[in-house]
Amino acid sequence: MPYRRLPNTDTARIKAMKTALEKGKELPPNKLAFSSKTIVRLQKFLPQFDHNFQLYRQALASQNKKSKDYNETLRKARIYLTHFIRVMNMAIFRGDLPAETRAYYGLATDESTVPSFNTENELMSWGRRIIEGEEFRIKKGGSPITNPTIAVVKVRFENFLEDWNYHNTLAKRTFDYTEKNYNLRKEADEIILQLWNEVENTHNALPEEIRKTLSEEYGLVYFYRKGELDKANAAEVMSQL
Repeated sequence: MPYRRLPNTDTARIKAMKTALEKGKELPPNKLAFSSKTIVRLQKFLPQFDHNFQLYRQALASQNKKSKDYNETLRKARIYLTHFIRVMNMAIFRGDLPAETRAYYGLATDESTVPSFNTENELMSWGRRIIEGEEFRIKKGGSPITNPTIAVVKVRFENFLEDWNYHNTLAKRTFDYTEKNYNLRKEADEIILQLWNEVENTHNALPEEIRKTLSEEYGLVYFYRKGELDKANAAEVMSQL
């Protein structure tokens, strides 16, 4: 006897419910293999579940599409901030700037290491410090560091902040739909289980193959175990001889 396998993806859940609902449109209630109560619940629930699933897919697609652009903006911000600090350190090494210049950016005056920009939080924290420090130094009469100038660095940094906010908005939207879908999925599984149980109970007195065929018309999915599949294939071959 083949075993029944309940849907384990949202696409399969929607397909199973749509198949049963289509069957409900074809047949009058007294001819259906499942109850009127179940079809009413199905009619109410399926549009909601399907709609939320489509919104989730759209949100995820938008997030994935924008991720490449966001990663590039993030990379450019890191590069420009890193180059700015290196150029400043080289100017100190040449004697063009005093070592105390580093203090404007929150750096130790006796160290030439570049701060860590590995995480987005580090990049935001250091980016603001460096930009504000250079702008303040220039206001006090210091010579601007060039190639890159702080104006160019600021543009790259602000592009990153803008993309970061948008990226987080998309991620939150996807998460919200994921959470809602998780809760709806529990109800979907309850409905499908009830539906399939009712269909099988209706066909319970019929021979196995007829019962299986009729149940599959309502969206039920059956699988043969390996040994059973071999026997089924052999029986099919024999029937064709």
